[in-house]
Amino acid sequence: MHGATGVLKRQALSRVSEFVFLKMKIKHILYVLPQGHYQRCVQCDALFILPALKQNQDAFCPRCRAKVAYGHEWPINRLVIMALTMLLLMPFAYAEPLIKIRLLGASIDANLVHGIWQMALQGNPITASMVAFCTLGAPCTLIVSLLYLLIGQRLGMNLRPVLLMLNRLKEWVMLDIYLIGMAVAAIKVKDYAEVNTGLALPAFIALTLLSVMTMTHMNISQLWEHFYPQPAPPQFRLNTAALRVCVACRYTGFADARGRCQRCHVPLRLRRPLSLQKSWAALVSAIILLIPANLLPITVIYVNGGRNESTLLSGIGSLAADNIPVAAVVFIASILVPFVKVIVLVTLLMSIHLKVRQGLKTRIRLLRFLGWIGRWSMLDLFVISITMSLVDRDQLLAFTMGPAAFYFGSAVILTIFAVEWLDSRLIWDAHAANADYTD
Repeated sequence: MHGATGVLKRQALSRVSEFVFLKMKIKHILYVLPQGHYQRCVQCDALFILPALKQNQDAFCPRCRAKVAYGHEWPINRLVIMALTMLLLMPFAYAEPLIKIRLLGASIDANLVHGIWQMALQGNPITASMVAFCTLGAPCTLIVSLLYLLIGQRLGMNLRPVLLMLNRLKEWVMLDIYLIGMAVAAIKVKDYAEVNTGLALPAFIALTLLSVMTMTHMNISQLWEHFYPQPAPPQFRLNTAALRVCVACRYTGFADARGRCQRCHVPLRLRRPLSLQKSWAALVSAIILLIPANLLPITVIYVNGGRNESTLLSGIGSLAADNIPVAAVVFIASILVPFVKVIVLVTLLMSIHLKVRQGLKTRIRLLRFLGWIGRWSMLDLFVISITMSLVDRDQLLAFTMGPAAFYFGSAVILTIFAVEWLDSRLIWDAHAANADYTD
């Protein structure tokens, strides 16, 4: 009898101790919850607790070192002020002359819009649309989107499509690359004519600087938090495996009743659907297009009735005879970058198929690097556009675009898509949850 009573007492004490431990654990969770929340990394899918950030603090993924949160970005009001300033500068930067040349006593002006129009008139509307989107369409869309966010919030409009678009728009605003292309075009033309700066050049430089500053300080995740704040995933939920990160808005949480992200309403999936297939399709298409892009002439120059064709490589060689640093810039952007992107992308895709376990961090850094350098390959098309604005067939010196320009521009855009469509989390899937992630 006494033995049974002792057993009951020990069981009661054990239950009391479990209750006390559970109570202390709940208190600890409630203490930790205001200071941090669960977050998954968009690039490697690691789950960790993201602490509350102070001003001017950034947070990085402990696994792949990707920047997952920013603490020093501009609020919407400042972004709108930048957008309005860019809107005021655009008529001067686009319509007024950027460069002036003096050829045989005649003064010829060049501006951005006229160069695009010349490309379209000479039978290359698709190539002209590529240049127009990167220099006109994307910057104007950026400005309109920021203004829409401010006005739409006050009118109670749906801002989710605009925020989703802004997340993909930042890499397509290429005014900085066009500015460098304009300098390259001026160096190429100065062998035939006297080159002077136009009235619009200061406005265009200011527009470029403002666009770069806006894109650098525009934090899409912060805008999502401003317009559609969501509660942090509760840390006392035990089913952390069900937490998903939305690749569209970077919110980590549980799917709603329809399987969508609670913030942006994009379907939540474990991985991007058909990521490898789409990336391979874009990459193979780019490889095929790079063959005629490098073999066919990309520019044709008429001097005193004589026709002089230049491929990508021969044009760089002629430019190197006068200015080696500028030729090196064009070589890196037009030759080296596309081929490096192709080689690295093939390596990354094959490593995913073969489930390679070594060098994971190195491969993820290469993928980030490709995302940064890919846009610079558009430099050659911008050089052609501004040069075509300076000379046409009615003059003694004429410049036109060769058939390789279309293939080259298409290959550049396809490689950008190939990098964007590749889900970097697939690189980490070869490892188990308790694998060693050190290189």
